Amino acid sequence: MAEIAQKAGVSKNTVSLALRNDSRIRMQTRQKIQALAASMGYQKNPLIARLMVQLRQHRVAKYRPTLALVNANRDPAAFETHPTIPVYLEGCRNRAEALGYELDPFWLHDPELNARRFHRILRARNIEGLLIIGLMDQNRLPERFAETWEQFPAVVTGARTRDPALSFACTDHHMLTVRAVERAWELGYRKPALVIDRSIEHLVEGRFSAGYFIALQRLGADGIIPPFNEVEAARKESRLFADWLRAYQPDLILTLYPFVLRWLSSLKLVVPEDIGLILLEHRPQQPWISGMNQHNDVVGASALEMLVAMVQQNQSGIPTFPKATLIGSTWIEGKTAVLQK
Repeated sequence: MAEIAQKAGVSKNTVSLALRNDSRIRMQTRQKIQALAASMGYQKNPLIARLMVQLRQHRVAKYRPTLALVNANRDPAAFETHPTIPVYLEGCRNRAEALGYELDPFWLHDPELNARRFHRILRARNIEGLLIIGLMDQNRLPERFAETWEQFPAVVTGARTRDPALSFACTDHHMLTVRAVERAWELGYRKPALVIDRSIEHLVEGRFSAGYFIALQRLGADGIIPPFNEVEAARKESRLFADWLRAYQPDLILTLYPFVLRWLSSLKLVVPEDIGLILLEHRPQQPWISGMNQHNDVVGASALEMLVAMVQQNQSGIPTFPKATLIGSTWIEGKTAVLQK
């Protein structure tokens, strides 16, 4: 190692870190040292490597390792005020505590945060990886942080990103919707309909509607109702939902939004007597609503575990083959979808 350091013009510590692919050393320097070591016939002694790992494990830690918890939502207060993001957060924090990690929060859309400043803060605080949480309206991350995803291990929670394509943990949206439709069918509903905004469908690449259509086709439904995707527009112009409802007359609504109950009430429809409702993201604060528990706390914990594994294996950069962890959902009995007579 000393010979490699002398030839590369760096310290032995830099060589050691570069050969372990440590992200604290610039990618270009790592590659240069690794190539030089290979040309000089360097081979790691597995016995010594194992001994060093054991020594590090038994060393009394002076500080707890830290991961960045990155709020990717447009709302800087989403960690506290969003109806579902805090559940992901709870899972992340509980698992981090169990594994001995601190979490340092950041807001990705902070106008004062550019890539250079972000990197300087991450390095100064010895942050080893980034957990991205809160994507709700798009599956692309800000382009100005492109270099960040190359230099640090990063995992996305709750959604799959396309640009860049990072490893992620999320609910199995497709199977969740399949199970919800099947449960509605078991209860006797024969005209269920999906109400979900177009932005969410884009975020999950159509997996809600795919599960909806496939489940109904498999069940032999007669005349599948097209999903209502103008949810945000209907919050300003209520007739959009009313016109769709009158045109197709579903007997049950599958949706992510509890406020659809108010829409139905405003149209003089009583739930579940006139129409049923299944919430595709059941919320503990509304236990009377029938729905699917997405177990978002488990999603958050799983994403944290993925990130820690990447850190421990010195992985960084955008993965050639992003890994996915999909979490199953469970049915929660409620009073808004009942057995039909």
